[in-house]
Amino acid sequence: MHAQHPGSADAVGAGQVRSVPPAGRKTVLGPEEISRALTRVAHEILERTNGAADVVLMGIPTRGVTLAHRLASKLSQVEGRPAPAGSLDVTMYRDDLRLRPARRLGHTAVPSSGIDGKIVVLVDDVLYSGRTVRAALDALGELGRPRAVQLAVLVDRGHRELPIRADYVGKNLPTSQRELVQVLLTETDGQDAVMLGSGREAEPGTARGPGGAGARDSAAAAGPGPGAGPGESTHQAGGSIQTGVAR
Repeated sequence: MHAQHPGSADAVGAGQVRSVPPAGRKTVLGPEEISRALTRVAHEILERTNGAADVVLMGIPTRGVTLAHRLASKLSQVEGRPAPAGSLDVTMYRDDLRLRPARRLGHTAVPSSGIDGKIVVLVDDVLYSGRTVRAALDALGELGRPRAVQLAVLVDRGHRELPIRADYVGKNLPTSQRELVQVLLTETDGQDAVMLGSGREAEPGTARGPGGAGARDSAAAAGPGPGAGPGESTHQAGGSIQTGVAR
């Protein structure tokens, strides 16, 4: 048996997982709010892409992949046809590799339709500094030549370091440089929630700020980094320690 710290997943019966919220953090989005935000984003994608016939959703691991598949499901429900979704690992395209060379590689999966001539919508959980999105654009360029690339995020917490803007945003969440945004999703964490709190010790589902080595561009939910457990992702501004990658 191993000890569980606050914010970690805890087993509750067979096949059930409970995520214990860390003390000192408040929930800014619950399951219903997250569902409504994704529904709105899905309808915005349909409106701006003329029915999403040429749309390919590419999620950035970890939680961006889950969100991409949720959006694909919502698009399919409205249009009555499958919406292709895949994953895009950006690890080897990050601009801080020389600072933290040892990284766990994620998975890239391109739908059978490919991305050439398509409208690719990159999907991530939190947009922060913009560095993960820049890396995603480089990674995407190695796979093909889309007609256009758009960006959808569940949370935009501001504090951009690069000239990058999301096309679709579930929630704009003003934050200070010292606050931490934590995204939890049922598929990886046992519950849906977006939490906001002061940045101290990194918790699962949380990532630390852009400035330090290994900070993630979305400051709130990134893929697992070295030393991080499965599905861990947290974002905090003004720090250099994190469980995910710098967004």
